[in-house]
Amino acid sequence: MGLKNGVIGGICAGLITAGSVAAQDQSTNRVAVETDWNVFVEDNPTECWSVSVPKETVNTRDGRVVAVTRGQILLMVFYRPSANASGQVAFTGGYPFASGSTVNLNINGSNFDLFTEGEWAWPTPADDSKIVTAMKRGAEAIVTARSSRGTTTKDTFSLLGFTAAVEDAEKRCEG
Repeated sequence: MGLKNGVIGGICAGLITAGSVAAQDQSTNRVAVETDWNVFVEDNPTECWSVSVPKETVNTRDGRVVAVTRGQILLMVFYRPSANASGQVAFTGGYPFASGSTVNLNINGSNFDLFTEGEWAWPTPADDSKIVTAMKRGAEAIVTARSSRGTTTKDTFSLLGFTAAVEDAEKRCEG
């Protein structure tokens, strides 16, 4: 998890600079938009990622829909050649996940577990390529997680444009 955490930290810094979706539109490091997905590139070290925000978010506690404040909610696939990071999947729910919890990623009925640390979650390295393949074939990705305060979140991401965006990010960092 250390390598992913370090790579994610660098990418997170770029996204925090980019800010919200509206700010991403103004970011100088966004290089492409593919329907519901954006492609970003940073230098020094070179890293590229495709990223999207959810189309729908539902937060529940004790079976009831509740209003909660969350930070950025992002699903991404990133590349950093200097760290041998190629096609790694990551999710941030905009809050600290419950300690020891996993996040469920459902793509067309295929379920994947993402392991959490702080506000970030990612799969085992063996599942990265399986998830990317499923996302290329899917229409939406549903991410279900639990916060440290006991709120269950369900974020639905469109996969329209994912294939073009992830292939663009890969080409920019590895080609």
